[in-house]
Amino acid sequence: MSIGESKLGPNYPVSIPDIQFWMDMVPCQAACPVRTDAGRYVQLIAAGDYEQAYLTARSPNPFASVCGRVCAAPCEDRCRRGKIDAPVSIRALKRFVTEKYGVESLAPETQQQLFQIHSDPGNKTVWHLPLLRESRRQQTREKVAVIGAGPAGLSCAHDLALMGYAVTVFEGSDTPGGMMYHGIPEFRLTRSLIHKEIDRILEMGAELRLNAPLTPEFGLKELREQGYEAVFLSVGTQRGRDLGIEGAELDGVIRAIDYLLNVNNGYRVDLGGKVVVIGGGFVAFDAARMARRSAPEEGHSSDLAPALDAARSALRAGISDVTMMSLESLDELPVMRTAQGKEEFEEAQREGIRFLTQRSARRFIGANGRLKQIELTGVRRTYDDSGRFNPEFDDSVREVVEADTVILAIGQQTDLSFLKPEDGVELTPQRTVKVDRQTLATSAAGIYAGGDAAFGPRNLIEAVANGKQAALSIDNYLRGVSGMPEVRLRISKIRTREYTTSPDYDRLEREAPPSIDLKRRTGISEVETAYSEEEARRQAERCLMCHIQTIYDADKCVLCNRCVDVCPEYCLKLIPVEEAALDGITAEEIRRSYGDSADGGPLSVMIKDDDKCIRCGLCALRCPTDAMTMEVFFYEESETMARQGGAR
Repeated sequence: MSIGESKLGPNYPVSIPDIQFWMDMVPCQAACPVRTDAGRYVQLIAAGDYEQAYLTARSPNPFASVCGRVCAAPCEDRCRRGKIDAPVSIRALKRFVTEKYGVESLAPETQQQLFQIHSDPGNKTVWHLPLLRESRRQQTREKVAVIGAGPAGLSCAHDLALMGYAVTVFEGSDTPGGMMYHGIPEFRLTRSLIHKEIDRILEMGAELRLNAPLTPEFGLKELREQGYEAVFLSVGTQRGRDLGIEGAELDGVIRAIDYLLNVNNGYRVDLGGKVVVIGGGFVAFDAARMARRSAPEEGHSSDLAPALDAARSALRAGISDVTMMSLESLDELPVMRTAQGKEEFEEAQREGIRFLTQRSARRFIGANGRLKQIELTGVRRTYDDSGRFNPEFDDSVREVVEADTVILAIGQQTDLSFLKPEDGVELTPQRTVKVDRQTLATSAAGIYAGGDAAFGPRNLIEAVANGKQAALSIDNYLRGVSGMPEVRLRISKIRTREYTTSPDYDRLEREAPPSIDLKRRTGISEVETAYSEEEARRQAERCLMCHIQTIYDADKCVLCNRCVDVCPEYCLKLIPVEEAALDGITAEEIRRSYGDSADGGPLSVMIKDDDKCIRCGLCALRCPTDAMTMEVFFYEESETMARQGGAR
């Protein structure tokens, strides 16, 4: 039995493991939107098997190389090691193996191994590449349209093409990649890597049409007339939100998305000498760090000019006066909610960006149509007692700050003007497409939506997951079937004397990946670099190997309590059954299910706090009767489908 997070009075909240429990016992994979078995590839890196580590990382994720640089890494936020000291550097370790075997490497033969049925992704989901290609279906060639060539749309096209569909991706701009290409600064993600990842995806068989947006004149009706039997809407949020206050129309007040779009497309934006970025999320940090690298120009022309000499631009000194202003306190900033966000904050501080928190812009002050100052008011608190965003302002705090440019990073929105009432696609009050969160189906048959179009601004890996889920749903729709994956556990026992861990694994500290010197952080120079082999293996050895579980066999237990005594984390405990709070299951029901004690004495249960367990194996080693064992758990998914009633 597993202990819950807290002790309630005399009782311990516990759960009896089922299949879902064991799936959730690898929290990094459970947290990953595309369910990459991160623990598996980290353990393979620790063992020196880098190629297999790459295959594991890439199998469910067509943007593995990109994610190795810019993923929000929800896996790290759930990493069990983080409850002890700091999470494993999962994202940086992914980059380590993609640089060796990914699209950016010189090992193209590895790409072909992705589709070999024997490749081992660890815990195997329905998104395992060989399953998508080999065990799905024959070339059906139904036509599917994907609207938007961002990470959601391209991921959907990737999987549908592997399944045999004739996929066409319609992209409104002249370059694929969406906000991944147009919005993420090059110092975080190089354009060449994006191109390589997209080229590899298109090699799966999808057709890409650039400068082909949906419009009121060419929309869903016209797509159906051209023979497309299903459509996935994945248009991004490429329009920034304005701040509706006095002076918002002044020259020098710009939206972060517009700024990043222009910089990433090779244009120089004159920011002047003093820049204030309003916002506290990742887009705000990207804009602030990009502004720090921009060269101040003489005069204050707001025109955009092509940056023809990239080399010279990269050598220029950056703007020295960049301030980020937010309603939130430092601890409340959106980026501070994640492990990667905290590192982003620390890098911004190192680069000299200043922070002005708990302030709100009251009005922008200008002269001759040009921004000069910002009048601010204080913010007592940003969230109410229920945790809802509801700023409370403090008018007793007033100040004015100088600024040549204000960059607004306060949210983005999607352009859905191509949708018409006769399309039958229902929208939410937030003007996003209303979808079934499980299938991503809209209110119109055969039309699916995901990414920013359905949920507002999403991070990269969430968008990828939406695209992959849409591909499965479209496949089910076109075949007229429905169903949920069947899950089968694979369990193997480790001989107690053969179970080993890396020396001092529990004392190894998290180390951030290397980065270039502050003096070299100008222009588009990539800041973060990859671990060396020695660094990568050392960081991978920090993994607690959550695939391995301590299993207790009550029939062999002699109640000696040695396992409890030897546990260094105090995560094991023998308690009377009456002290176990089992979500309504009574001690009497446990007795009926499991029987009473052999000698007629009090019935006890062994409970374990899995959040504390470091998989050291001492309990198994100390047990004199082999009642405690170390066992490896993996799971495999396979689809079971039933024909839908009334299917097309």
